[in-house]
Amino acid sequence: MSSMTIQQIVEAQRRFFRTGATLPIPFRVSMLKRLRDAVKRHEEEIGRALAADLGKSAYEGFMCETGLVLTELSYMIRNTRRLAREQTVRTPLAQFASRSYRKPSPYGNTLIMSPWNYPFLLTLDPLVDAVAAGNTAVVKPSAYSPATGEVIAKLLEECFDPSYVAVVTGGRQENAALLDEKFDFVFFTGSQAVGREVLRRTAEHLTPAVLELGGKSPCIVDATAQIPLAARRIAFGKFLNCGQTCVAPDYILCHSSVKDKLVEELCRQIRRQYGEDPLRNPDYGKIVNQKHFDRLVGLIDPDQAVIGGQWDRGTGKIAPTVLDRAAWDDAAMQEEIFGPILPVLTFDSFEQLYADLADRPLPLALYLFSQNKARVREAMSRLRFGGGCVNDVVIHLATSEMGFGGVGESGMGAYHGRAGFDAFSHTKSIVDKKTWIDLPMRYQPYRKELYGRLLRLFLR
Repeated sequence: MSSMTIQQIVEAQRRFFRTGATLPIPFRVSMLKRLRDAVKRHEEEIGRALAADLGKSAYEGFMCETGLVLTELSYMIRNTRRLAREQTVRTPLAQFASRSYRKPSPYGNTLIMSPWNYPFLLTLDPLVDAVAAGNTAVVKPSAYSPATGEVIAKLLEECFDPSYVAVVTGGRQENAALLDEKFDFVFFTGSQAVGREVLRRTAEHLTPAVLELGGKSPCIVDATAQIPLAARRIAFGKFLNCGQTCVAPDYILCHSSVKDKLVEELCRQIRRQYGEDPLRNPDYGKIVNQKHFDRLVGLIDPDQAVIGGQWDRGTGKIAPTVLDRAAWDDAAMQEEIFGPILPVLTFDSFEQLYADLADRPLPLALYLFSQNKARVREAMSRLRFGGGCVNDVVIHLATSEMGFGGVGESGMGAYHGRAGFDAFSHTKSIVDKKTWIDLPMRYQPYRKELYGRLLRLFLR
């Protein structure tokens, strides 16, 4: 798509927003319902596209993408009216007589740039929040998931006029052209490297942005953990979508006293969940492209692999792999893995663990398996991370009742449910001053003797 066409789309959306058509709540809810109905109609087509791009089974595609989009749509259809309501707040005595209130208002023209690993979920979820908040939106799916991008374009073109919601397909050229435009708000999900570029470009226009990035998310297993259950849940979360999940456990930090037992249970769970030959498992997905595949193969140390380590270049599959006796200076520990490779490191004390994590980039997620409640409280307070779970992994993002987002290097801002509505809204603070009384103490000439005590009474 040419820069000129993108310019025309953005300008058309700007004109449409200025008409005020997106502001009424009934309009927003009707658009959300229209989108929900379209997602349901195209459910099978969406599933086939996810299988083509990432090898996802129909079950996994619905569980992790389509179903979660429907959940967010249901939440917003039920709650948009409540979320958009003005909120009256207390007025200071010095402003008597007034009504003070906060009014959520849409930013206006928004841009949503999404990644390839959950291409349907991470495109539609922020779009749902943008529509509920009353914005227009330009949606840019990833070029690395072309089948899903094609379905998204078809679905949204069926639902919306492009002056309201438009889809721009393509690669780097289109991304650059979009970032040349001045939007009122940008929502980006992707890598830290591209996130830095997006933030730099939006800063040129002083455009607010939410960045949903990634990082090396640790999974801590202490000596009190229920090891069989921990292994089962870790194996699920790590190898879901072949590890191509932004909140997947990137590596394990296990107390040395239970490390051998955990590794043994992880191997057992991998065989149980994925079979003796995962490369032939039809429900186990594939790596998105050859470049990513080759990078991941280069991270596997055969001497450390206690299970897995096999791959099939023709199908793009890499078997679930556990690297025992991993160290901080290993190749797999120098970057976010984003694949089915799980290094296992050990620690002997939590003070050591806190020190090891203190100077590392802040992760998007952190997981702790422990039965020690005091330890859980301490770790959740002392460690810094975007979000996470105690005695489970990944599931904290699958709710509209809590915001999801990163901190520091793993991102800024949050979305899902109310947090998503707020992310795509600017909250105006307004004082409605009454006209039947006008306190004279603020006007010159100041009458200090008459109003001084009263002023101090108000301003304390």
